[in-house]
Amino acid sequence: MTRNFEQFPDDDNGNVLWQMAEDGDDLAEAHEIEFSLAFQSEELAEKCALYLLKEEQKISLFEDEESDINEWIITIYIYMEPEYSDIVDLEEWFTKIAEQHGGEYDGWGCMAYVYDDEDIEEE
Repeated sequence: MTRNFEQFPDDDNGNVLWQMAEDGDDLAEAHEIEFSLAFQSEELAEKCALYLLKEEQKISLFEDEESDINEWIITIYIYMEPEYSDIVDLEEWFTKIAEQHGGEYDGWGCMAYVYDDEDIEEE
C-alpha cells in the first residue's frame, strides 16, 4: 500500500491515520474518537465541561491521579469517520475552547476497528 500524502499528510495526524490504515483499520467506517483537554484545577475543568455540555458534546471528566501534577482531564467523544481535515478542524476548535477556559488541548485517539475475515463465521 502506497501512502497518499493528500489523504495522509506528513504530520502527527496524518501519521496516525496512515498507521491505522496500514494496520487494516477501515477509515470509511465511523469511529468514536476521543479528544482530550487538560486543566490544572477542578474548577476550570468543570467550567469547561459545562460549556461543552451546552454545546451538546458527549464528555467525561476525571482527575488524572497518575500524573505528576494534579491534572483534570475532559474527554470529548465524537462519533465520526476519521478524516484528516475533520480531525484538524476539531483540534482547532477544542484548542480554542481549552484556552478560553484556562486549559490546553491534549490530543486525540480512538480504538482500532480491525476485522479479520476468518473471525467472521457464517451460520
